[in-house]
Amino acid sequence: MKIVNFSEQNSVMNQYLAEIRDKDYQQNRLVFRNNIRRIGEMMAYEMSKTFDYKMKTVHTPLADAEVSVPADDVVVATIFRAGLPFHNGFLDVFDHAGNAFVSAYRKYTNEEHTEVGIHIEYLATPDLTGKTLIIADPMLATGGSMELGYKAFLTKGTPKHVHVACVIATPEGVEHVKKTFPDAETTIWCAAIDPGMNEHKYIVPGFGDAGDLCFGEKL
Repeated sequence: MKIVNFSEQNSVMNQYLAEIRDKDYQQNRLVFRNNIRRIGEMMAYEMSKTFDYKMKTVHTPLADAEVSVPADDVVVATIFRAGLPFHNGFLDVFDHAGNAFVSAYRKYTNEEHTEVGIHIEYLATPDLTGKTLIIADPMLATGGSMELGYKAFLTKGTPKHVHVACVIATPEGVEHVKKTFPDAETTIWCAAIDPGMNEHKYIVPGFGDAGDLCFGEKL
């Protein structure tokens, strides 16, 4: 399974990542959401280089032009609610893509909030058979919600390739995806891989709760 970690490269994506980690920048939800979206846009551009391509004839006002365009039938999927700005970044680039959504949220199963269960509640997706599926979720912590989201999407068809896209991952989350997703048909993309998680299963150093930082605290 191929893993692309953009923090190993020098690019402006690192600047956006530094800003969303910064607790002072996080006070402005608009700035936070925009940086999540911009990371999605840049990741989508790099991802497009791995697609299959075909030649297309375009009729200009003066003559015909031959252009190489993506041949992949793309579906951009996300997990409510934290994934919405990230999803929009991919959709800015893959503007003809289909869209899929699933609600998968963590639910602590003990009083100490150290054990986490994942609850699936909602699914909306086009047929995924033979498609290129991009699952965009900002945080790949334990990998549990990514696995259950993927399994929910599989009830609507088997994609030809799955791109797991996240802003920050952990080694545990990456290993979980490697164990539960098809090896040859999956690629993991992340802006950074952080060392691990705290006792409450939040990525450290990470940047906190992506959904709350994007949209405000929840009950």
